[in-house]
Amino acid sequence: MTTPQLHAVVTGASSGIGAATVKRLIAAGWRVTAVARRAERLEALAAQTGCDVVVADITSDADVDELAHSVEQPVHALVNNAGGAVGWELIADAPLEAWTQQYALNVVGTVRVTQALLPALCDSGRGDVVNVTSTAGHEPYEYGGGYVAAKHAEAAMTRTLRLELTGTGVRVIEIAPGMVHTEEFSLNRFAGDGERADQVYAGIEPLMADDVADTIEYALTRPHHVNIDLLVVRPREQGGATKTVRRD
Repeated sequence: MTTPQLHAVVTGASSGIGAATVKRLIAAGWRVTAVARRAERLEALAAQTGCDVVVADITSDADVDELAHSVEQPVHALVNNAGGAVGWELIADAPLEAWTQQYALNVVGTVRVTQALLPALCDSGRGDVVNVTSTAGHEPYEYGGGYVAAKHAEAAMTRTLRLELTGTGVRVIEIAPGMVHTEEFSLNRFAGDGERADQVYAGIEPLMADDVADTIEYALTRPHHVNIDLLVVRPREQGGATKTVRRD
């Protein structure tokens, strides 16, 4: 008897951890639908991996409704990876629009996609929700208050969802990465300032996108009675949010 192919939907798939997750799951035999705003990047990823693509902004009700209606069934896993940080300033100086933007993307966007695809996950008979949060959702640090607050909210939402879905057959998994060097995360945080973005990773060997994708694949491929509630992954030399040992 042939085992049915599993199908994952991955948001934020146009670069970084999302794109790496698409590649890993495809290599592991999954069917993957990659979701992001940038059509040209999704088309390149599809050409490289054979994934399906849906162009959507997770902060848009209309886009996410269209995603839910257009994605092929069944859906066995949703990887809520889309997110990001905006700005580097004290809370006293932070523009409120940056806080609103980060909350809309990291928290409300994640809830929006989860709500839209949860019926399909339940119908699949072995659904998974994987939320990619951050160690910022577990430890505060200065100058990142908006992102810290948004990721704390996303982590709390994930734990609540785990309680609410216990007994339904749907797993809820949180992956919380520390310092990850991707092409865009710090560049976006510092409004395109490449020099400041590079300084974040100076003197340390950070995680790469594929390191986090590896943990996502691991959590998804455990026997389905096993729930990885929380997996924290950091570079070896990052002891915590406020301790990183760097080489000269």
